[in-house]
Amino acid sequence: MLNKRLIGPETVGAKQLEVLVGHIQKGKGALPHAHPGIEQVCYMLEGRAVAEVGGQRQELAPGDSCFFPADAMHTFTVVSDEPVRVLVIYSPPYEELPERVIRP
Repeated sequence: MLNKRLIGPETVGAKQLEVLVGHIQKGKGALPHAHPGIEQVCYMLEGRAVAEVGGQRQELAPGDSCFFPADAMHTFTVVSDEPVRVLVIYSPPYEELPERVIRP
């Protein structure tokens, strides 16, 4: 996964919001994990992926979005042959800090 940060503490000084564009190859994505105290939204730009949270599973295509509540275990997996491009929003910022992710 390759992420480009658009808005966040290190780009514009945002304190309560982080926005990035992710590029993910086929068969890749995010294994089960949660973000303590951080809400997450994914908005699909290209490709298809499956998001799962709270026992609910949904295939996403361009124009679709999903919401991962704070502290909720979730996954995100590319299912299309082409890579996924996805807009990801975290509140407050995740910043890919190890202490801001929980794995089972």
